[in-house]
Parts: sequence; structure tokens; C-alpha cells
Amino acid sequence: MEIREFHWLMNIIQNLEVGLVVLDTDNRIQVWNGFMESHSSRLSYEVKDKDLFELYPELDRVWLERKLNMVKTLNNKAFISWEQRPFLFHFSNYRPITGTATHMYQNITIMPLPDFTGEIQHLAILIYDVTDQAVARLTATPA
Repeated sequence: MEIREFHWLMNIIQNLEVGLVVLDTDNRIQVWNGFMESHSSRLSYEVKDKDLFELYPELDRVWLERKLNMVKTLNNKAFISWEQRPFLFHFSNYRPITGTATHMYQNITIMPLPDFTGEIQHLAILIYDVTDQAVARLTATPA
């Protein structure tokens, strides 16, 4: 029964319409779900155990490491909205014909993943595509 549970849980993670990246304490990628594969064109086996900042040198390392360390230290979630920073990963807008944005606008949640002892060994980064909402707000005419 445990293997069946594991299988359907992995199926859910792979098919979420949300990006999921799990990092270890050395910023090495442990989980890279189907959303991330689709939008980054990098398969999970290609990024597994690789340093996030080596794969994505364009990331603002100082800023993101400060966020990650804050989540670890406080053992609390952090949120980043597209209004603060339009995106974490520079993914193309995947609806170029119907969409007007050149990139995917993203909301980000970073959350601690404590182990069974309560020690933070991993952090999860959730990436939400909010391009439609951002474009609607940016193109709205003031009343």
C-alpha cells in the first residue's frame, strides 16, 4: 500500500499547475516538477543535485539567499508577489498568440521543510503563474 501512495503522491506533484523546486541546505535541487520541466526545458534528472545558482546565474543570488536564509532562520514562509519582482525564473509567456506579456509573471512562496526532528534540511519554492492577473492589472484603464 505504501508504494501505491507514493506513486499517486508523485503523480500529483509532477502534474501540479504550480512550479515546485525543493532545495537542500547547499542550494542543490532535489525536486523539479513537471511545471518546471515544461517551462524551463530542463528535465528533473538533468537538474537533480545541481546548484540552483550555477544553473541559473541570472538569479539575484544575494537577494534570493537572503530570502532563503530568512525562511530557514525563522522557520516561516516567505512570499514574493509579481508586483515586488515580476519573476524569479525568466520563463516565456507560454501563450504568445493570445497573451501580450513577453514573460511569465510569477508569485513565489518559499517554505521550510523540517525533517522529523524539526531541523530544516530542505526548502520548497512554489512558483505560481499569475501572468493573466498581472496583465489585466497593468493594462486596466484608470477610472
